[in-house]
Amino acid sequence: MPKDARFADDVLEALRDAKIFGVRAGAGHRYTGVWGVVVEGRFFVRSWNDKPTGWFRAFRREPSGSLQVGALELPVRGRLARSARLRREVTAALGRKYDTKASRKWVEGFAEPERELTTLELVPR
Repeated sequence: MPKDARFADDVLEALRDAKIFGVRAGAGHRYTGVWGVVVEGRFFVRSWNDKPTGWFRAFRREPSGSLQVGALELPVRGRLARSARLRREVTAALGRKYDTKASRKWVEGFAEPERELTTLELVPR
């Protein structure tokens, strides 16, 4: 997989517009609903609970998986976001996209340092 793998423009538009996404690592893990944002033309998701049986650790063990957005089901690969700058950009993007009063506590929680470390970039495979 090339390091600069990107989604097509129409897929990026769907990723920008949707609020909830389904992610699944491997073929056996179930789909889990997550929030996601597009930053610098790349798609990122972040885990709320870093549980041993959760989707984040499943992607760390088996990077290949699937992403659901609307009626689309896309084969993806999960890559840990290593750049602190990029993780901060994802935090800011989450705050802009999920800007309702009901979302505030979740956005603030996603900004906690330990949660920022669970940021994955999903790329097409």
